[in-house]
Amino acid sequence: MDGNRRFAKSRRMETVEGHNLGFEALAKVLEVCYKTGVKVVTVYAFSIENFKRSKYEVDGLMDMAKVKLAQLLQHGDLLDRYGVRIRVLGQRELIKPDLLADIERATELTSRNGDAILNVCFPYTSHDEITTAVRNTVNDYTKPLPVQQRPFSESHIKHTIRSRHLSVAAERIRERSKSPSSRGESDIEDSSSSSTVLNPDSPPTDLTSLSKELDDSEEELLSKYPDPESITPEILNDHMYTAGLPPLDLLVRTSGVERLSDFMLWQCHENTDIVFLKCLWPEFDLWQFLPVLVEWQWKRKKDAERERVALSTAGKAIKVKSS
Repeated sequence: MDGNRRFAKSRRMETVEGHNLGFEALAKVLEVCYKTGVKVVTVYAFSIENFKRSKYEVDGLMDMAKVKLAQLLQHGDLLDRYGVRIRVLGQRELIKPDLLADIERATELTSRNGDAILNVCFPYTSHDEITTAVRNTVNDYTKPLPVQQRPFSESHIKHTIRSRHLSVAAERIRERSKSPSSRGESDIEDSSSSSTVLNPDSPPTDLTSLSKELDDSEEELLSKYPDPESITPEILNDHMYTAGLPPLDLLVRTSGVERLSDFMLWQCHENTDIVFLKCLWPEFDLWQFLPVLVEWQWKRKKDAERERVALSTAGKAIKVKSS
């Protein structure tokens, strides 16, 4: 939703009023989307970078978000008619407490609606989303795997005895390394006294054997945690704000600026159509949006036809070869 400020400036009105008109344009676009069968709509309402703007504008945007959210709920015929659930994606800790309470109320009130979704990115950047997803993935992979083990099982008892023997052996080697010249008599005393502490099955106390047992213990410890090599794009995707949602098919940006501006970078893929329009967001209406939707549907239809032809051709080739 880009171009609200420029629209207001070109018409010599307050910046906040430009954002207000931008919200009205959003309501019209949502009507078109849900009426034509689009199930998931994601809007870039507020970037984390926008906090760098003047306090007056930031406060105005926050106040407007509060008012418009209330209006959306009080006159939520659009949400009810199409069964829309509201989801807010972004760093909620940066939102004022009173606005955050309204956001949580809106998400709760619409949580039982149908399968249509309105994602509001507020406040959001794609880099922050990806960083958060990686951080949460790392947290998951540093938690031990659940192990169902009886407290008095044989393996548990063996592990406890082995750990105690290992700690005793490590302590004795550390003591010897501190006083290498005092071997001889003290070593004899140590060996005789150790016989009263360690049983015949205790591990040897030389450094090589201890190192091997430490390596074995480390390997046993690592086996209790998820393997980092098992991290895949799908796992990272499950930690994104958009987890569980379909892939991004169409991205539209207004105002004539041809860049993504840190929006949905992870969700964009090889089949995402990106459309840049010259109109400002408050000017974005049915006549601007319908051609975009029609062209996108036409492309998808052509892609589906090509895929069917390719599968049919492959099937004939296999049949000829087998015959």
